[in-house]
Amino acid sequence: MSRNIFKAKQYATSKVYRSRPQELKGSIEERPNVPQGIMTKCPGCGRVIYTKLLIKIHKMCECGYYFKVSANERLAMVMDEDTFMEMDQHLTTRDPLNFPGYGDKLVKTQTQTGLVDGLVTGKGLICGIPTYIGVMDASFFMGSMGTAIGEKLTRVFEKATDERLPVIVFTASGGARMQEGIFSLMQMAKVSASVAKHSAEGLLYITVLTDPTTGGVTASFAMLGDIILAEPGALIGFAGPRVIEQTIGQKLPEGFQRAEFLLEHGFVDRIVTRDKLRDTLGALLKLHYREEKVQPMGGT
Repeated sequence: MSRNIFKAKQYATSKVYRSRPQELKGSIEERPNVPQGIMTKCPGCGRVIYTKLLIKIHKMCECGYYFKVSANERLAMVMDEDTFMEMDQHLTTRDPLNFPGYGDKLVKTQTQTGLVDGLVTGKGLICGIPTYIGVMDASFFMGSMGTAIGEKLTRVFEKATDERLPVIVFTASGGARMQEGIFSLMQMAKVSASVAKHSAEGLLYITVLTDPTTGGVTASFAMLGDIILAEPGALIGFAGPRVIEQTIGQKLPEGFQRAEFLLEHGFVDRIVTRDKLRDTLGALLKLHYREEKVQPMGGT
């Protein structure tokens, strides 16, 4: 009789293999506990970077991806050390429309971000030149412009006009804040009027457009700068590309509304990488600096 070659064979199970699950469990428990936030993964290329190193390299990955930057991080990148003096840091909205749930959401966002609203303003030195500066923070309601932001920017331009100082504004916004309705839209005209008065005195205004700069911010003070700079790849426009495509029923050109596209079509003066931004701003300020008309840092 022939042997059944398909008969299942019996194999002895070693004690070593039977004990492996327990050994593996022990090894997992003994792995070092890496603190959360010590490493950051780049969404662009997947590279893992030490968070402290990422801050030192201006939050730019080698692949060209730009991480989001908070207002305080931005100020640390461009201002001379220990010269920045914040103004109107407690100015906040009064919820003019009593929009349902807006008050609670404001408090929650303030707690999470440590900001009172989506703009930090103040005065300091850049490469030794005194200037007023405003930096929008996209982590606060996507940098949307409400009454508090409009008032803070207006005060910056008024102060700068009185002291005959330049103004630099970093934009990062999804547009007007819908929870404040028409009061938000009014800030477009309000800030633009203060920019016009500042310009009428022959004073310098520089805007730096970061990702994203859209809506009512683009349609007002963002594009009113005497010199308009932008970060690489920043989305800049009024309505978003998808909205435009759905409205006109056509496919938009490659890179439409990105900083490079706007530079090519004359809407932006120069694209500057983050590591070169401080030196570029310093050079522009020195070029327009008029010492005899500028008050000292302690002036009001």
